[in-house]
This record gives sequence, structure tokens and C-alpha cells, in this order.
Amino acid sequence: MGAWLSMWLTIGAVCIWSLFVLALKEQEKIILWIFLTFWAYYAFRISRAFLWILWGEELLKIDDLGLHIKKSIRNYGKSIPYYYDNIKGLRYDVPEEKSFQSVWEASPWIQGDDRFHFEYFGKIVKFGKKLSPKEAQLLSQVLEKKMRKHAK
Repeated sequence: MGAWLSMWLTIGAVCIWSLFVLALKEQEKIILWIFLTFWAYYAFRISRAFLWILWGEELLKIDDLGLHIKKSIRNYGKSIPYYYDNIKGLRYDVPEEKSFQSVWEASPWIQGDDRFHFEYFGKIVKFGKKLSPKEAQLLSQVLEKKMRKHAK
């Protein structure tokens, strides 16, 4: 993926260079600006996915009060607490083995979809990127056990 990202950034650098150095017609400049707009969007998305693959982590802390989720790249990220009393409808979805979604998520430039989701004060909270079915099931059992224990 690093080579792919490098080539993508090189393409953008060449386009930016040609925009300011070459004598282009107005129509050619407009086309380059439009291309660079799309290029910048995907450069951002791919760079973010690359950084996530290298250093990204989802940290879960399960204590007596609630579930704390921190999505971080290196140590940058904020832990957000979700209290058990306000968590509604905890579910997990794992794509089937040969489905389009599972093939799509296997590609290196995709961060992956979140497996778990629940409602918290009317908002949907998602976590658990690229968990295997076994990992998702084990985490689900731990969370449900902790939530049942807290409900008593």
C-alpha cells in the first residue's frame, strides 16, 4: 500500500507542477483543477487509511461504569465513555465469507467497517474495525455479560 500511496502522491505532484509551470490553455487548467479536486479527496482518504493500517488502534476499556472507546493513530485520539444505562441495542454484524463487502474490506486501502453498533442518546455509535467472526463473538459475550451484571 505504501508504494500505491507514493505513486498517487507523485501523480498529484506532477499535475500541480504542470499546472503552474507549463503553458496551458484555460480549458486544460480547468480540467486539471477538477482532477486535482478529486485527487486531493482520495489522497486524504488513502493517507488516512494508510496511517490507520500502520499505527491505528481501537482501545476498549470495560469497567463497572461503562464502555470506553478510543480510536487512535499512535497515541493521538480521545477516549469516549459510554455508560451501560444509556446503551441500547448492542449488535454486531460480520459480512459473509464470499460476499462483496468482505472482498471490499480485504483490500489494503480500506480501513474496514465497524462490526459493533449501538444506540446512545439517539445516535448510532460504531466500533470494532475488521474483526473476525470469532473475535466479534468473544467481544459480544464479554460486553453482554458486563451489561447484564450492571443491570442487576
